Amino acid sequence: MTDHLTFRLGDFTTQHGATLRGAHLAYTTYGELNADKSNAIVYPTWYSGRHWDNEWLIGSGMALDPERYFIIVPNMLGNGLSTSPSNTPPPYDRARFPHITVYDQIVAQHRLVTEEFGIERIALVTGWSMGAGQTYQWAVSHPEMVERIAPFCGSPRTSIHNKVFLEGVKAALTADAVYNGGWYGEKWPTTGLRALARVYAGWGFSQAFYWEKEYEKLGYTSLEDFLVGFWEGFFLDGRDPNNLLSMLWTWQNGDVGRTPGFNGDTEAALGSIRATTLDMPAEKDLYFPPEDEAWAVSHIPGAELRVIPGIWGHFAGHGSNPADTEFIDTGLKELLAKPGGLASS
Repeated sequence: MTDHLTFRLGDFTTQHGATLRGAHLAYTTYGELNADKSNAIVYPTWYSGRHWDNEWLIGSGMALDPERYFIIVPNMLGNGLSTSPSNTPPPYDRARFPHITVYDQIVAQHRLVTEEFGIERIALVTGWSMGAGQTYQWAVSHPEMVERIAPFCGSPRTSIHNKVFLEGVKAALTADAVYNGGWYGEKWPTTGLRALARVYAGWGFSQAFYWEKEYEKLGYTSLEDFLVGFWEGFFLDGRDPNNLLSMLWTWQNGDVGRTPGFNGDTEAALGSIRATTLDMPAEKDLYFPPEDEAWAVSHIPGAELRVIPGIWGHFAGHGSNPADTEFIDTGLKELLAKPGGLASS
């Protein structure tokens, strides 16, 4: 479903002090909000993802069942649907688009949830990758509101190793002369986008995934076919380069410790979470390895770590492998069956 709704943010001031005038948040919903507004789920998008890319985890009989829950999927600022470099008029257009923090994302989403729908409690926040980072931020920014969280294949603070990967992605894209410092015209830096995709390919899936040639299960006939057909095709699917770089900055600078009031103390921020927490990292995720999430969980009161087994790496959370999808869905069902952290506190 590519159609979406628009929530007008008006003049939106970022955490770093820039004001985006006439800003908006694109979103869509699934299901109906019940009378006491207790069945709301927030499911943010991920790096370069759009709301329809989240639909693999929504459906009848699944944990995120529209017949039971009201599921809100907000598009991240910077993803091309919400206010982004590609759709903002001068002077904050393209390369002048201001830095957006994960905290900013949740400020915008909180306004959507409260002002548009009058929701005071959220039954669950969940998300993959950068969606997981937003999930943690929701629980830190609004501990009085979020009953349960289930981040999967993501983290509350971007690790140094993860930042190194992102530097490679950024360098590959910006090295294309057509990029021109972000002031390209109708001709996009496709050479840079293809190079970016090749860098990504070595990180999105695990070493074992390639050893076992699991890409053949996705219908690709050779490694090169996979690199071109899946990876290059992925980033040539209308994903604007300036948008990618805006979201990359958000990802690279992700840290719940930067929430106002915590002065950079990530552990204290995690300790403030009151939501019932199920953290599901993937066994061979090269971005967000389970040991990093074990550290995060150790600082969240009562949190559970449940590792997604298998060799699909970070893309265990993409919806491409049925076994991983079933594992995540089962975890969400079990979490939703438990009392929310607010209810039990």
